[in-house]
Amino acid sequence: MFSDAKKLWLAVLLVVMMPRRGSAENWPQWRGPNGDGTTTERAIPTEWDGKSGKNIRWNTAIPGKGHSSPIVWEDRLFVTTCIEDERARLLICLDAEDGVEKWRTTILEAPLETLHKLNSHASGTPATDGQMVYVPFLKPDGATVPAPNVGSPRQITPGRIQLSAIDFDGKLQWQADLGEFISAHGFCSCPIFYKHLVILNGDHDGDGYVVALDKKTGKTVWRIAREQGIRSYVTPIIRTIDGQDQMVMSGSGHVASFDPANGKMIWKVEGPTEQFVASMVFDGERFLLAAGFPTYHVMAIRPDGRGDVSASHVAWHVDSQVRCYVPSPVLIGRRLLVADDRGTASCFDSLDGTRLWNGRLAGGFHASLVATERLAYFLSTEGVMKVIDPAKDFAILAENELGQRCHASPAISNGCLYLRSDSHLFCIADAVKSAE
Repeated sequence: MFSDAKKLWLAVLLVVMMPRRGSAENWPQWRGPNGDGTTTERAIPTEWDGKSGKNIRWNTAIPGKGHSSPIVWEDRLFVTTCIEDERARLLICLDAEDGVEKWRTTILEAPLETLHKLNSHASGTPATDGQMVYVPFLKPDGATVPAPNVGSPRQITPGRIQLSAIDFDGKLQWQADLGEFISAHGFCSCPIFYKHLVILNGDHDGDGYVVALDKKTGKTVWRIAREQGIRSYVTPIIRTIDGQDQMVMSGSGHVASFDPANGKMIWKVEGPTEQFVASMVFDGERFLLAAGFPTYHVMAIRPDGRGDVSASHVAWHVDSQVRCYVPSPVLIGRRLLVADDRGTASCFDSLDGTRLWNGRLAGGFHASLVATERLAYFLSTEGVMKVIDPAKDFAILAENELGQRCHASPAISNGCLYLRSDSHLFCIADAVKSAE
């Protein structure tokens, strides 16, 4: 028999050993809680294998097709998809611990929009504030128009952006029509939050806009027109600079900062190219981009200006060193990690733009990068994840094969790495920690 003291000691030990989801970090939106692909969690697995099942806690088949990333709030995981045969766009809720489906809700039934071959009909990652899930889709009406801003003439399907608020039981609370959207590449936009607002980028080849809605009602609070009307797929990030909240994004032929409370522009930098997909990051002093088409750029901008600061606030700028268009970069300290679409990794010093190293990873890259405080994760389209320590000059610590193709960016929560392939969702977790 155990003494009372030993019983108390064992009880305390069991509590310490139990996984504590309440202390874990949620991954509530595109690129996680900070909007930049980083996490404060440290015990993230670095080794797994899809074929043998090593460190694969669970995998669940996801119906249909979609390139949106999973998001996680405590014990719930949300992901969108499109059942093409039924022309149905869905939000699916899974148990984050075991991958069992809790519910699915059809958000939209409409004709399928025309797409770039690398896009999908469910590419916009939803966002949650812990009460609602805000889900973006394009609603085409079946009409066709000549494609603007393309090299070869063709007909495409325009539509209207629809944002839906779904509660945690899968029930629709409101839907809002945000406006027209037309692009030969199809639709992809990810909502973000600012206080009581949910904000969405509506850049497209027409009268582009950014719009902010009241989270509870779906009513428009502010709406701004974009300058050039050029398609881009950038998700803004929000940071506080000298007491001023700034929402910064590239797209529509320039980089700009806005007051997220009212949409008023604070500063802008023209260029450096026409179209953007990758989202920006912030190192505490500079906003950094690594993106562009038809020309390719890595650039740092100081955020303390007002008005047009094209000639005064570009801290540094390099071009043609990396052909990064789709994957968003990530920062570890002052090291800016960039994935070339063709499969090359580069590391820049965010202070002055010096390229510290570059190396070949093999394969192509469309998923954006994620990182802990020390390691960066590069996921190729072939489903191979390279884990890199950027402080050691292109040191590949691990190479992990999932065995399925991947277009979606990873999510991290509660010590787990969630990877969406073209057909399944995987939860990767250290086997020892999972047993505990």
